[in-house]
Amino acid sequence: MKCRLAAVFSALLLLCSASGVSAVDEPDRLWLVGENAAADGVWPVARRVLERFVQQFPSDPRLPQAVLLLGRARLATGDADGALEAFRRAQTFQPPPGRPLEAKFWEAEALFRLRRYADARAAYDAVLQADAASPLAPDALYGVAWSDFELGRPDAAARAFGEFVATWPEHPLVPSAMLYQARALVEQRRFAEATPVLERLVGRYPQHQAVADARYLLALARLNTGDYRGGADALKAFIAAYPQHPDVPAARRLLNETLARHGNREELAETYRALMAQSPTTPEALADAAAIAGRLSRPEDQQAAWRRLRAEFPEHPLARRAALEQANAAYRRQDWGEVVSHAQAAARSDEDAVRAEAWLLAGEAELKRKRFAAAEKAFEAAADVKSADPAVRYRALAGLGLAREEQKEWRGAASAYQVVAAESPDTTLRDWAQERLRAVKSRLATPTGRTPKNPPGGGGSSSKPRPGSTP
Repeated sequence: MKCRLAAVFSALLLLCSASGVSAVDEPDRLWLVGENAAADGVWPVARRVLERFVQQFPSDPRLPQAVLLLGRARLATGDADGALEAFRRAQTFQPPPGRPLEAKFWEAEALFRLRRYADARAAYDAVLQADAASPLAPDALYGVAWSDFELGRPDAAARAFGEFVATWPEHPLVPSAMLYQARALVEQRRFAEATPVLERLVGRYPQHQAVADARYLLALARLNTGDYRGGADALKAFIAAYPQHPDVPAARRLLNETLARHGNREELAETYRALMAQSPTTPEALADAAAIAGRLSRPEDQQAAWRRLRAEFPEHPLARRAALEQANAAYRRQDWGEVVSHAQAAARSDEDAVRAEAWLLAGEAELKRKRFAAAEKAFEAAADVKSADPAVRYRALAGLGLAREEQKEWRGAASAYQVVAAESPDTTLRDWAQERLRAVKSRLATPTGRTPKNPPGGGGSSSKPRPGSTP
């Protein structure tokens, strides 16, 4: 603080100096203030004063050093383009100012700030190639690694960060280098290699700011190497230690998914209670709670989670999916009215797959209730979702044919059956449609005909509901 005040005071002396001061003293005063301000990190003052010095005294022997300092001042105040120009100019002086290769190193820094990563990497590498023992070499290699990372070269970045850590193990940037070495390995799904790097980072630098990110990455690495217990424990510890970390929501979801797949019943039950008690709650938490209750075979708890999800987040995509799940559950109970109610809510989804299956379920239930006109509309809506799963679309067309047949709309029924008979990938459904098509054509040819026959597999299921029975 005293140094900063001294630099500011020097700047004030400059600005308030008497007009009668000899011009011979002017370059000395400008240089003194600019150099002191740069040394103390008061970069706005340094930039303002050094720009005057460079412009007004181009023949001063201190010009090369002033240009180098001006570049650093510009870089520190956000002018990377201006800094690049100064650093390149500094390299034209003989000898170049500062330590050997210093201007080249700062050129690389300016290029990196400008997101010209390939050029920055080349400049950093030039420093390394010229003198691998230079005091600038550690920062130059770190710059090479970062440039490779930004260029989408995780393999090269991991090698460079690893080399940095091995060569300068006591450097202040080692924790950051270890973190990004691990990130580069994780990007390549080399989780077994990332795990020991992260464990060393967490163990050696427990108070470093990089440790929070490292602990989350370590949990991911353990999970992806099959260590589900270690991964889950690491996620729990991360959430407890860093509740405000931006990765906590993702960590909670991953923990819940992990426990849902690999946890024991006691852990699942505890996770369900925690998710339902979470405040403020989220759609993802309630959806996870419903999934866990399903795995525990606790349908009442599952319904409770679905109801809250739909009540508290009615327009969320997960609420539409919950409505579809409720429709499937009602179908298994043969509660056709509830099937239709839930399916119609799910059909408002923006997701084609959810919308198509919801209309298919609604049509199925309406057939069961002998509401054939309503069933026809639902099946038409399902069949109109062109991007839906082919199994859903062709079952909807089969149901459409059946609903029309029940209403004696013979030509419309024949048209629907014709598509299924010709295009369905399900051979059983295709054979059934061909049989119904023959029956409808026979009916068109004569005043009397056979009673419609159910599609194969009728009766519905949670995943591939089929048109239901007829009277």
